[in-house]
Amino acid sequence: MSATATLPQAASLEETRRFMHEILKGIVPDVEIETKVELAYAINKRKREMNAVILGHNYMEPALYHSVTDYVGDSLQLSSIAAKTDADIIVFCGVWFMGETAKVLNPAKTVLVPSMQAGCSLAEGISGEDIRQLKMRFPGAVVVTYVNTYAAAKAESDYCCTSGNADKVLGKLIEQGCKRILFLPDAYLAANTAVQMGIPFLDSESDDPAFAAVPDDQPLVIGWHAKCEVHELFTPEDVDNIRRQYPDAVILAHPECPPEVIAKVDVSGSTKTMVDYVRDVDAPQYALLTECAMGDNLAAEFPHRRMVRACTLRCKHMNYITLEETLAGLEKLQYKVELEPELIERARKPIERMIAIR
Repeated sequence: MSATATLPQAASLEETRRFMHEILKGIVPDVEIETKVELAYAINKRKREMNAVILGHNYMEPALYHSVTDYVGDSLQLSSIAAKTDADIIVFCGVWFMGETAKVLNPAKTVLVPSMQAGCSLAEGISGEDIRQLKMRFPGAVVVTYVNTYAAAKAESDYCCTSGNADKVLGKLIEQGCKRILFLPDAYLAANTAVQMGIPFLDSESDDPAFAAVPDDQPLVIGWHAKCEVHELFTPEDVDNIRRQYPDAVILAHPECPPEVIAKVDVSGSTKTMVDYVRDVDAPQYALLTECAMGDNLAAEFPHRRMVRACTLRCKHMNYITLEETLAGLEKLQYKVELEPELIERARKPIERMIAIR
């Protein structure tokens, strides 16, 4: 999907100004748009000169998301695009693990992330050594790591997944006869996916005999304790408050939210699922329980839809990715993703397996 479908690749400064004011009207104040127009124009000019492609995650701030990105989407969509691009330079407007994934898939290309500070609580919540220890504790278990991990963790894994295809990856493994699946590192995504699929879930730190007693010939999902520092803050009371204030709203929540939140909402799914739902399903109003920039981006993309602006949770890491930093990255070729060839080789297989499962 192209975020700039209506903005010509060689748009003039004035065309860029008109486009940004039109698409961001009511989303971003006019005075703020004016401060960003010249930055967007300069970025688009620079990327053409350098044969660069800009990938933007759904959580990017609206002015960037709608003005300079060539492709937008969730981690799975952007990973697939990164694997096929013929650009010389990939600028990943997202957090650092996303840039690493793009580098693994394109080792000969220059991959830039606009800020060194764009980390992720999930990626930082597990290491390659943690996974090696878990494999010793659960011998024979297949390791599935969420794409929200660094390359060192992916390299210790059998498969990767995203929130958009986690159930498909687990389903494929179960079809193949796998009985013990280490699903790392997001505790809530693992638990919610297991519940959705009707599979018992075990916290790897639990000594609950009921789960330890699951027969060897039955599937068991084993999780870790890391959580998204944004999604873990949503509560059942948030759902109740939205129901009370907007009784006709459809509430959609990301599966990184706590299970007690997921149990109360109307739809649970990845950011792609949310985009598709808002685009395709008529409803009086839509409320998203996820990073709040996404609600603004959808409000701009689908002005005929009524988005409930009830979210106040912004990812501090995604917020480091700005138009200013993106332009600086292109001008200085700064914040390159560098990985050792051996690590790239080991991390590639689980990522390619993820992309292959639809």
